[in-house]
Amino acid sequence: MEKVKYGKLDKARKIEQKAVSEIPKESRPVYHLSSPVGWMNDPNGFSVYQNTYHLFFQYHPFSNVWGPMHWGHCKSKDFVKWEYLPVAMAPDESYDEGGCYSGSAIEENGEHVLIYTGVIDQYLEDGFHDYRQVQCIARGNGIDYRKYVGNPVITGESLPEGSSVEDFRDPKIWKEGDNYYLVVGSRAADGYGQVLLYCSSNLEQWELLGVLDKSEGKYGKMWECPDFFPLGDRYILMVSPQNMRAMGYEFHNGNNSVFIYGQYDKISHQFQREKITSADYGLDFYAPQTLLTKDGRRIMIGWMQSWDAKFMHDFLDWSGMMTFPRELMLKNGQIYQIPVRELEKYQKNKVAYTEKKITGTTFLEGIKGRIIDLQVNIKEFDFHHFTIHFAHNDDYEMLLQYNHRRKCLTIDRTHSGLVRDVVCRRKMVAEPHVLDGQKKMLKLRLLLDKYSVEVFINEGERVMSSVFHTPMEADGIVFDTDGTACIDIIKYDIGF
Repeated sequence: MEKVKYGKLDKARKIEQKAVSEIPKESRPVYHLSSPVGWMNDPNGFSVYQNTYHLFFQYHPFSNVWGPMHWGHCKSKDFVKWEYLPVAMAPDESYDEGGCYSGSAIEENGEHVLIYTGVIDQYLEDGFHDYRQVQCIARGNGIDYRKYVGNPVITGESLPEGSSVEDFRDPKIWKEGDNYYLVVGSRAADGYGQVLLYCSSNLEQWELLGVLDKSEGKYGKMWECPDFFPLGDRYILMVSPQNMRAMGYEFHNGNNSVFIYGQYDKISHQFQREKITSADYGLDFYAPQTLLTKDGRRIMIGWMQSWDAKFMHDFLDWSGMMTFPRELMLKNGQIYQIPVRELEKYQKNKVAYTEKKITGTTFLEGIKGRIIDLQVNIKEFDFHHFTIHFAHNDDYEMLLQYNHRRKCLTIDRTHSGLVRDVVCRRKMVAEPHVLDGQKKMLKLRLLLDKYSVEVFINEGERVMSSVFHTPMEADGIVFDTDGTACIDIIKYDIGF
């Protein structure tokens, strides 16, 4: 009998199907999306197709470390419960044999259209290493996707003079009127990041409209994973700069993700930058992408990991998870981020305390857990330090500490069980505010899901995202202060 030959996509799907069935459900987070098997990084193709939310992601199903990039795939009706779908794309064409890198998706004429970066990586007969990044499209039905025979649709020939053809990636697409637009990351002639804007009437022929913004040596080198969208009375250019240097508490060393606020002229296609802030102040957040829901919400999701702290694969049969999806809103000229409201359907077993006085070390009945939504409002500040110890027992703990004198909040995973020399502590500004017409308070909301925490400050004014790997039996929560604090607490378990 003749042996059946399988292509790269078939092979990846078979390996994925077998491995997913063998990974215990209990080893996964409950309401955060994790890699089906193997390695996951950037979210891709975050989109609405046939009234369902689809999310793709950079994916190497063959091991728990980065490798030739595929596109993993899942879908959800509510951003909370995700269903794994078969691998959508594998690097199996001459224009993407070095990897199917990040991109986006759009629904058009009943089809789901993916646009992504293909990597050409080959040695020619004369010994020349031909390495280039190009933009490609694929069309499908929500399960299976076919690559366009005319790929690539955008090549380095369209780039501004001196721009790098090796760093030209991560297209984000949208439609406006009769035209399609996309932004894509690039490295300019000066060696620093820039974002380019393209336009097309048919998805296949694209015209460069110009440069939206550029680093000019101030904000990192290559600008990855751009997104561009209106929010309130501003336009937001969201990028993930590489190789940044720390600037106070606002930006940290290495890979960051930032919001660039500005005004955009749709006629001249000029973007005028007004300010730039961090998108997340925690230890693990990168390459976010947004979609617009049919009810008008701008929803963002990001990769909850750092390139320089890849330690999760030491412990689990999968590596990588996404943040919980967040709604973005512009208030008083600043972006606020809150967990999508759909999470409320999964809250249960409410435990609450009102105006609880905390002095010294305090345990509270019913306040514990690793799969919870915990809200702590600090209403009186007769202390220097106030600390929440979570994922806590005699051997392990995570710390969230507020320094009232310096108005500074610190996340600390030093004693979470790590045996790697990675960054364990990060800080951000956290000012008490007058909220809901009451006296000043600091509102903290912690989303805990086994191996991660996302901390939302003052109803989303700032956010800290961090992963950790602590044995699940460490599920205690302890409050501690060097003075007296008055707090309100609400805790919900999260479950399906």
